[in-house]
Amino acid sequence: MIELEGVPELVDPVMVAAFEGWNDAGDAASTAVAHLDREWKGEVFAALDAEDYYDFQVNRPTVWLDGGVRKITWPTTRLSVVRVGGEKPRDLVLVRGIEPSMRWRSFCNELLGFAHELGVELVVILGALLGDTPHTRPVPVSGVTSDPDLARTMDLEETKYEGPTGIVGILQEACTHAGVPAVSLWAAVPHYVSQPPNPKATLALLNRLEDLIDMRIPLGELPEDARAWQLGVDQLAAEDSEVAEYVQTLEEARDTAELPEASGEAIAREFERYLRRRDGGGPGSPPGGHATESGDPASYLKDGPGGRARPPRPLRPEAEATDGAAEDDTSGSSDSPEGDASGASGAKGTSDAKGTSGSSEASDAGSSGSESSGSSGSGSGSGSSDSGSSDSSED
Repeated sequence: MIELEGVPELVDPVMVAAFEGWNDAGDAASTAVAHLDREWKGEVFAALDAEDYYDFQVNRPTVWLDGGVRKITWPTTRLSVVRVGGEKPRDLVLVRGIEPSMRWRSFCNELLGFAHELGVELVVILGALLGDTPHTRPVPVSGVTSDPDLARTMDLEETKYEGPTGIVGILQEACTHAGVPAVSLWAAVPHYVSQPPNPKATLALLNRLEDLIDMRIPLGELPEDARAWQLGVDQLAAEDSEVAEYVQTLEEARDTAELPEASGEAIAREFERYLRRRDGGGPGSPPGGHATESGDPASYLKDGPGGRARPPRPLRPEAEATDGAAEDDTSGSSDSPEGDASGASGAKGTSDAKGTSGSSEASDAGSSGSESSGSSGSGSGSGSSDSGSSDSSED
């Protein structure tokens, strides 16, 4: 049995998890959990044994100096807790790590052991996939669950996907079989600008999470980061008429598909969020930090000594068929939420991201109901590339 010493009794705790790699296009999901941990000053209370779950040739440890002493950081998954006060206190258990290389069932059982000991009432797993969605439109975020009752009560889609899956899908099913309510939230990242970071997708995930758990999340400078990111991609797209035309095609397709979404219910949801933020206050609202790892909201738009750090030029549509990081089939609609396609993300410290063609598990929550295929790339650990030869991606 897992014994937790020094962890106080939590109030209506929700576990929020994200994993770098296959399920994390543009690093959108892992950055969202990192943002929560930073804004609410999470305290790490446990870390899974790296020896049990990771292949160190795939996710390599890193060496660093601490006052002249060499130390090693091993790839792992860490758990932290944040205490959120206010009129309606609700605590969070944050799980952030790298998709494990092996022993997934034991990995999920260990996380469920922590959830049981802490009295977790709901598990929310964040993910991001690549899709045919224009960067100029709101990021589609879909919620799916394997629990029919939960789907009805929380206005979610019940997953019907069949096919290869990632750790997000495995953990969700493990929660369902253990009787723990679990939800997956998926953000769609434009496949033509998949390089991390993607603060716009991170912001969309946090907004959807805020609605789901009825808790005001301090966003800090993340909205400004998102605007700077879109401005940078706008400028890059404007430099190439063919890319601009392709983006316009995606916009038209998206607008046509979403005409039914301009409903009173959708408008009411946005208005309620506006009212909550206008009123201010709410649980936990310290001064915001940056949602990007670098701390500079526009650092990815600047040229550094090592070359251009802003998002690379979007791929031309006709070049996608031959590009190693492009999709075999980009029919994946941006509304398909459950795809495990993680774009050119993967573990941090990657020297190169290796594109793999994958089918995404998002189909069941999408409006079209068809499986979406997304280009996905799993980066390796520092200095190594993933061995992934055409993995199928999904949840």
